[in-house]
Amino acid sequence: MRFVLRPPRGPFRDLPREVPILTAISFTVALGFGIVAPDIPAFARHFGVSTAAAASVVSAFALMRVVGALPAGRLADRFGQPVVMATGIAIVAVSSIVAGFSNSFADLIILRGAGGLGSAMFGVSGQTLLLVSVPNKHRGRASGLFAGGFLVGGISGPAVGGVIAAWSERAPFIIYGCMLIVPAVIAGAVLHDRSRQRPEAAHAPRRAVAEIAGALRDRAYRAAASANLADGFATMGVRSAIVPLFVRDILHRSAVWTGVGFLVVAAINAATLLPAGRLADRLGRRPVVIGGCLVAAAGMLLLTLLPGLGGYLAALAVLGLGSGFLDVGPAAMLGDVLKGRGGTVVATFQMAGDVGTVAGPVTAGYLVDVASYGAAFGLAAGVLGLAALLGIFAPETRWRDRPADPGLLASQES
Repeated sequence: MRFVLRPPRGPFRDLPREVPILTAISFTVALGFGIVAPDIPAFARHFGVSTAAAASVVSAFALMRVVGALPAGRLADRFGQPVVMATGIAIVAVSSIVAGFSNSFADLIILRGAGGLGSAMFGVSGQTLLLVSVPNKHRGRASGLFAGGFLVGGISGPAVGGVIAAWSERAPFIIYGCMLIVPAVIAGAVLHDRSRQRPEAAHAPRRAVAEIAGALRDRAYRAAASANLADGFATMGVRSAIVPLFVRDILHRSAVWTGVGFLVVAAINAATLLPAGRLADRLGRRPVVIGGCLVAAAGMLLLTLLPGLGGYLAALAVLGLGSGFLDVGPAAMLGDVLKGRGGTVVATFQMAGDVGTVAGPVTAGYLVDVASYGAAFGLAAGVLGLAALLGIFAPETRWRDRPADPGLLASQES
């Protein structure tokens, strides 16, 4: 009997080689970040600063991601995604290792800010390369796998980081930096540039503005960016900052139940990514974007409507389901509308999510102080609802690159 070599099966079947490589890189980066994240406030307090000042180290990283997104996009367009990705990861690696040897709070916050710039370079170039490498028919599944790498790494990291931090508060930074050397080398040496254009340096600023303006005129792009902003605002910002306080003040439970609730969100989110990606490829992006916004909004509202611990866990399960859809649909829609535009358009999309993550805790926290937790969760649901509304009025992009039927065109002309 003749032996027939069958194609590989599994989630990466029929996908370009960039997808498994980028997924592995995203897992490694998220794992390292998860290792160092729980140690950052405690290490900052080591220098005798206040709790607010210690928390500002985290904010410095996030703020520099927002500031660095557009320059990172322009660099990716000019020099290619692999080069910028490798450079960004290297910046995070070096800044993290040096941060482990910080002698003052000023050293630490400056180095974490530099790490935020490197993170912006990695995030923009990595997502751009993913989206331009994958054909439309597989873009939803590829986006789910890429997001899954971040999610699994982010879940695994804190458990390892807690053990390491108990041994030394400096060690997580050094281990994190050393871990990133491998993905930096892989990004620079193995991946190939898939840019569809290479802007001239003299015209780069004008072309970047023109690309962003052109993208913002596209209703599909506005819907994708709005959904990403709403996801950052509600499922990242409000959930991370307000839910722990809700557990303490309203449910009167210990922080253990905050961890359990976040684990429920992460588990449902991870289980949703691949099915959501397949739905986005088969049914279209709009149903996934709209459904994700509405389901996540329902999860936020259920936090105020369902009483007790059981209601809290049920609401977070619903939120995790909606978040899984929002990790896939907007990114796949973004890839459909790129049309030769590259890093600057992806950077604007990423900035929308980061702005939502920064704005969510501030505005929701203000509502908790002046009104109630219900008002804060209602605001998050409202932001998600507005994003769903934009999705309803957006065109479907899944089949946008399909050539028109000549027979249909002839019938329309006659």
